[in-house]
Amino acid sequence: MNRKLVVFVPPQALDAVRSALFAAGAGRIGAYERCSWYTEGTGTFFGGEGTDPQVGRAGVEERVTELRLETVFPAERHDDVVGALRAVHPYEEPAFDVYELVS
Repeated sequence: MNRKLVVFVPPQALDAVRSALFAAGAGRIGAYERCSWYTEGTGTFFGGEGTDPQVGRAGVEERVTELRLETVFPAERHDDVVGALRAVHPYEEPAFDVYELVS
């Protein structure tokens, strides 16, 4: 069974995050590799006490340009893919979702 990963990344981190995910086994569809999709949007956050945001300041609501990145991966690669994401993503707390895909 396959899964889909959706993660929000700052534009300057896109290539590094994609490369790490692909190296961990994501992005394969049939005979195609490095498959992903992304689009631009605006992310918002308010860093509470003790946070150290990569962008902006704690205690101030921030609005930042982010990319919504989507890719697929085999369920058995879940730990590797999520581990690679956490290792390379520049945010303290990366926002991401994993969905089971049904066929």
